[in-house]
Amino acid sequence: MPQMSQFLSALIASGTILIIILATDIGRRRITTMRMVRSVIAVAVVIAIFVDSFPTKGNDISLQLVGVGTGVICGLIAGVLLPAYKDATSGELYTIGGIGYALVWIVLSGGRVLFAYGAEHWFTMDLVKFSIDYKISGQDTYANAFVFMSLAMVLTRTAVLLAKMRKLKDQNTGTGQLPRQTVTGASV
Repeated sequence: MPQMSQFLSALIASGTILIIILATDIGRRRITTMRMVRSVIAVAVVIAIFVDSFPTKGNDISLQLVGVGTGVICGLIAGVLLPAYKDATSGELYTIGGIGYALVWIVLSGGRVLFAYGAEHWFTMDLVKFSIDYKISGQDTYANAFVFMSLAMVLTRTAVLLAKMRKLKDQNTGTGQLPRQTVTGASV
C-alpha cells in the first residue's frame, strides 16, 4: 500500500478528532465516562493508524515534546472554555460548549492541516533546510508532533473535565442540597 501524503494524513487525523470532539462537546452535554473515553479512544486509534515510527535522532524528541506541551496548553484553554454545572433538578452534571470552545479546536485542527499542506506545496525547501539546521530527521517527526499535540490536548481537556466533575460532586456532599445551578469554568 502506498504511503499517504502528509497533507492527507493530517486532514484525516485532524478531521476525525475535530468531528468527535465537536460532536460530543458542543451545546449542553451530560458529562459521562463514555463521553470522555470516546475522545481518548479516537485519538488512540489515530495514533495507531498515523504514527509509523518514533524518530529519536537529533532534535526529534524535542520537537515531539513541543507538540505535547502545545497540546497541554491548548487543552487547558479548551477546558476553561467548557463550563460545567450540576442540574438543580436531576443532579446530573453537564457542560456547555460554545463558540469559543469550538474555535480553539477548529483553529488548531485547521493549523495542522495548513502546515501539512504548506510543507508539501509552499515551503518544502525551507522546511528541509530547517530540518537539516535543527537536526530533525523528517516528516515522521513533524507528523508525530502534531498527533501527540492532539492526544495531549484531548487528555488535558479530559483531565480538566474530570476535575470539574469532582469539584461539582464534592460541593454538595456534606450539605445534601443541590444548588440552583453551580457552574465551574468560563463561559463564552
